[in-house]
Amino acid sequence: MNISKLTIVRWIFDIVLIIILSFMYYLNEPIQTKKVVYIPQGSINKIITYLSKKNYDVNRLDSLILRVLGSPQSGWINLAKKKMTKAEFLYKLTTAKAALQKVTLIPGETTYIFLNQLAIDLKLDRKILQQEYNKRTYIEEGAFVPDTYKLPIGISEKELIYILLNKSLIYMKQLSMKIFATYNKKKWFHYVAIASIIQKESANNKEMPLISSVIYNRIKKGMRLQMDGTLNYGKYSHIKVTAKRIRQDDTIYNTYKIKGVPILPICNVSASAIKAAIFPAKTNYLYFVKSKRGTHNFSSNYSTHLYNIRHATK
Repeated sequence: MNISKLTIVRWIFDIVLIIILSFMYYLNEPIQTKKVVYIPQGSINKIITYLSKKNYDVNRLDSLILRVLGSPQSGWINLAKKKMTKAEFLYKLTTAKAALQKVTLIPGETTYIFLNQLAIDLKLDRKILQQEYNKRTYIEEGAFVPDTYKLPIGISEKELIYILLNKSLIYMKQLSMKIFATYNKKKWFHYVAIASIIQKESANNKEMPLISSVIYNRIKKGMRLQMDGTLNYGKYSHIKVTAKRIRQDDTIYNTYKIKGVPILPICNVSASAIKAAIFPAKTNYLYFVKSKRGTHNFSSNYSTHLYNIRHATK
C-alpha cells in the first residue's frame, strides 16, 4: 500500500514537473513584435483577440498569465526591441510606456513640409511617409488638421500616417456635421481649397472673413484672384513669390493665370479658415494689401488700393 502511494506521488510529481517545464519552455519561446504596439481599451480577452488578429502569437493561456501579471495599459506602448521571450512580451504589455514626441502642424503649412518635419523629428523614411500618404488618401493637400500631436517614438510610417489621417478625418466630419448636419467629401474639400487661400493670405483670424469676401467678390465679377499665397504650395511654402515666379509658374495654383479657386487646397487649414470660407463677411472689397502694421488694408476700388500700396511701401 505504501509502495502504491509512493508511486502515485511520484506520478503526480512527474506530471507537475512536466507541466512546470512545459510552462517554462512556453514562456521562453521567442516572439517577434514591433517596437511600438497599440493596445486597445477593453478586457484582457479583447486585447488578446486584437493582438492575435494583428498576427501576434498569443492565445487564451496568455490571457490567464496576464490576469496574474496585471491588466495591460491602453494606447501606444514602447517595447524597446523587436525580439523577446513570450514572458518578457507579456510583462512589458503591463509595464511599458510609450516615449512620446510632440509634433506640431501649424495652420497654413503644406503636407510636403510637414512630412519632412515628421521624418526628421521621428527618424522616419520620408519616401515611405509619402508612399503611405498616397495610399491612404487621394487628396494631395489639406487632408491633415493642424494640431500638436503626441506621437510615440518608434512608430512606423504606415501607422503614423493612418493615425494622423484618421484623427483629421474624424475632426473634419464632426465640424462638417456641426455646420451642415452632414458630411460631403467633395463639397467639404471645395471649402478647404478656399480656406487654404484664406489661411495663406490672412494676417490673423479676425481678417479671415474679410479675405474670404474678397475671394467671393472677385469670382463674382469674373476677376482672377491674383493672390501670391496660392503660389506658396508644396515645397514652395516659405519661398517669397516674385514677378518671375508668377510668370513662369504654370500650375493649377497660379491664380494670376487661372480663374477661380485652385481645384486642390494649397495647405492644411484651421477651423477658423474653414468657417471663414463658408461664412464670408458681407463686403464690397475687391483688394487688400499688407500695411506697415502687419495687417491688411482693404478697399473696394482700384484707386484706393493704389493709395494703400503707396502708403504701405513708404
